[in-house]
Amino acid sequence: MDQLKTKKFGLTNNQLKIIAMVSMALDHIGLLFFPTADIFRILGRIAFPIFAYMIAEGCRYTKNRAKYLGMIGAMAVAFQVVYFVAMGSLYQGILVTFSLAIITIYSIDGILHAKKLWERFASAAAFAFVVVFVFVLPILLTETDFDIDYGIWGILLPVAVYFLPNHAWRVGGLAVLLLIRAIHYTLFPIGSLGLLQWFSLVTVPLLALYNGKRGRAKMKYVFYIFYPAHLVILYGIDILIALLK
Repeated sequence: MDQLKTKKFGLTNNQLKIIAMVSMALDHIGLLFFPTADIFRILGRIAFPIFAYMIAEGCRYTKNRAKYLGMIGAMAVAFQVVYFVAMGSLYQGILVTFSLAIITIYSIDGILHAKKLWERFASAAAFAFVVVFVFVLPILLTETDFDIDYGIWGILLPVAVYFLPNHAWRVGGLAVLLLIRAIHYTLFPIGSLGLLQWFSLVTVPLLALYNGKRGRAKMKYVFYIFYPAHLVILYGIDILIALLK
């Protein structure tokens, strides 16, 4: 662990995730109910970089890697099944994105550091799975709406944060990737976001204040459950409003 762990002041893991959850909820409220109000989408740009950073932190400090991946992966699969049944969509949500990021982190780690040959082969196979999922499946499923939330950026950010050596490097690396991503979206706009991606850089000073501490309350499962739960509630309200019209 780096010197970050000794800081007495700053924002804890829990506090940053609460900020990210509020940001994400506002983003989805704006998307569903106020599509022309940019302020909701602007505030929503805070969520993804914070969650990406914390996914890397989870990979770094978890005592059970299999359990960590299994929990997020299982929730991702469950959510995608429900989403497909309800919406008929193959769009892959952020839990899938972060599951792929975790697999990428573990596989690169295994390729570089595994002591046994079979472990390196298994790691290489896992990495190949991510490559197929991200680059091959979209080509095979071009007639559908298959896509991965945040695309390759959603995978690269946690990976970069994980492999950088200390907090200063991690925040700096995240800032560089967010800057490149904002430029990319400006030059090649996707959907209605475009220039709004520049507001994701607001997370850089927030993460610079991260003190490396989890926080007093045990809120781990709250964060894992919040994503699917708030979407179910918001989509339920949206459906109810449509029925009442």
